[in-house]
Amino acid sequence: MREVFLVHPGGPFWAHKDEGAWSIPKGEFEPGEDPLAAARREFTEETGFVAEGEFVPLTPLKQPSGKVVHAWAVELDCDPTGLVSNRFTLHGREYPEVDRAAWLTLDQARGKILKGQLGFLTELDDRL
Repeated sequence: MREVFLVHPGGPFWAHKDEGAWSIPKGEFEPGEDPLAAARREFTEETGFVAEGEFVPLTPLKQPSGKVVHAWAVELDCDPTGLVSNRFTLHGREYPEVDRAAWLTLDQARGKILKGQLGFLTELDDRL
């Protein structure tokens, strides 16, 4: 059975949201930075895990906000209970950028992932 690794954003805005709130681990890349290198860096910053292996590029998706998200599929094994995320401060309080992670089947992930990232799951399913 194929599963995908998704993360749930930390902070007060997302605290009571589940369906349609999860995401692929992702972040911004700097001008001139290789998008795959940035994705690997962000994955480690958000999860504490290192993604290694053969990375398969997925078609970038434009989000409702206008931001374009680049993603890759890679086969890996990590235990979500070992999640260690970087942190941010909001209104004088500190929160983890990611408060939990999970391996989900494609069907489960379709109900959890942000609407703008659903295309990644569709493409991945088509390729499998």
